[in-house]
Amino acid sequence: MTALREKAALSAFRLVLAACASLAVQMARAEDAIEVTIKDHRFTPAEIHVPAGKPATLNIKNEDATAEEFDSSALNIEKVIGGGKEGTVRLRPLDPGRYPFIGEYHEDTAQGLVIAE
Repeated sequence: MTALREKAALSAFRLVLAACASLAVQMARAEDAIEVTIKDHRFTPAEIHVPAGKPATLNIKNEDATAEEFDSSALNIEKVIGGGKEGTVRLRPLDPGRYPFIGEYHEDTAQGLVIAE
């Protein structure tokens, strides 16, 4: 019976350890996220710098009353963010370069650039 309890305790410990490691990774990603705002149909910042060769996360807050779409054929991303809502865009590791994006619903004003360096 004691060996069975030890196995159960060890299994529980491993589960807790795995959960803590997963949470630590998620928290690190959240801390490293780049905050982007959509207001008056414009992205701020409009120029986003990310490290080349590493994934990046954009937390996008839409302060406008209407939806906007973060759209980039260069990044192969389309993400609609409702008015007054927030969304997350995850960027794959990028080669050094410049990657344009637009707000598809307001292309004339909602424009930006991801620069991987």
